[in-house]
Amino acid sequence: MSPHLFGTDGVRGTANLEPLTAETLLRLGRAGVRVLLAQPRADGDRHRVLIGRDTRHSGDFVEGALAAGFLAAGVDVHRAGVLPTPGVAALTREMGFDAGVAITASHNPFEDNGVKFFGSDGFKLGDEAEGEIERLVLAGEPLAPPAPATGRTLGRTQEFADAVDRYVALALASLPAGFRLEGVRIAVDGANGAGCRTTPAALTSLGADVHAFHGEPDGLNINADCGSTHPRVIGELTKETGAQLGISHDGDADRVVLCDETGSDLDGDEVLAICAADFLRRDALRDRTLVVTVMSNFGLDEFLAERGGKVLRTPVGDRHVLAAMRRFHLNLGGEQSGHFIFGDHSSTGDGLVSALQVLRIMRATGRPLSELRTELKKYPQAQRHVRVARKPPMESLPEVSRLVAEAEKAVAGQGRVLLRYSGTESKARLLVEGRDAAEINRHADRIAAALAEAAG
Repeated sequence: MSPHLFGTDGVRGTANLEPLTAETLLRLGRAGVRVLLAQPRADGDRHRVLIGRDTRHSGDFVEGALAAGFLAAGVDVHRAGVLPTPGVAALTREMGFDAGVAITASHNPFEDNGVKFFGSDGFKLGDEAEGEIERLVLAGEPLAPPAPATGRTLGRTQEFADAVDRYVALALASLPAGFRLEGVRIAVDGANGAGCRTTPAALTSLGADVHAFHGEPDGLNINADCGSTHPRVIGELTKETGAQLGISHDGDADRVVLCDETGSDLDGDEVLAICAADFLRRDALRDRTLVVTVMSNFGLDEFLAERGGKVLRTPVGDRHVLAAMRRFHLNLGGEQSGHFIFGDHSSTGDGLVSALQVLRIMRATGRPLSELRTELKKYPQAQRHVRVARKPPMESLPEVSRLVAEAEKAVAGQGRVLLRYSGTESKARLLVEGRDAAEINRHADRIAAALAEAAG
């Protein structure tokens, strides 16, 4: 078994291989009870856990094994079925569940799956709680309580039949009263995932003319040549349908890629700039601060500064963005990858809420997305994703280190160089940013080639 269970976003792996075997998943459920549900409920009732999943073929298997761990510990399991990850978070909080679990591998192919835990407040677990669950699972010691649940003390399973409708209602509540979208044509790429029902339903209820695609999941086609990792697809669909906006989700719909009416997709920094400018105009941005990761373009700093705001940067990962937002009581943050957190409405990245907020801004300003996006002046960036067979420390690779240092010297004061391994894939991610596009691409190519030779 892997010495680590939790990565940057929950437990990930190939279903029915470690760490996602039935045995380990059952232990994961029991360990989750030990850590999250150690104290009895004040009302004396059994603890209740909400489980939602995306459309993967392996979802039933993962859910069954994990639920067995909860049930064996005397915890009731409420099954929401296919539901976006932000829906699990929102309903856990709003419906008074003691914990929530989303079964998903996000943008990964169908063979993969994963487990994300949420506390009763709807927030993902912190490092301390994840570390304790991981320690219990990997320790090998029995996890059954001193007096095992038997008979009537065993947990029960219930269906949460209207979870989708309740989540859509909560997402729509992020909009002003009376907000409508009559006359607005929208293309939606559901990635054959968890958002392929919820987003079209929400937009249709607002009166929009919705053209939905990739909304027939068969368990194997999630993210397959569609969704947010294939932005070209939603661009083409937006142009074909004559839509004013294109919306593309990943498998669990906690992220969104948007494209304007010309079919050109926006990166996350452009979306964050549009939203931050709106928040600043309405004096709604707490401490006038936007939270982003180190991958975001330095142009955002200048953009916010010109409007009396500022940027706070975190390590890569929406969990780090959210941690900073909670620590400093901020209400807007996100990543280039399409995770956006509207803290006044969501406790995690929410692709539907994010799209609704951009639509609200478009309607309020009367400006198309192609025009709104032009306000951000970005520094040129060169990004490379390098497949690796192993992940040795970067500092142990002399040629890579030399080339990185050379690039850092070249862009000093006018850019930066970031190189890290992915926490969920066998890849290294490289970003070189600076004023001269040709120069940064030259440095990026040399560093990527050296890394591929050393660890590819």
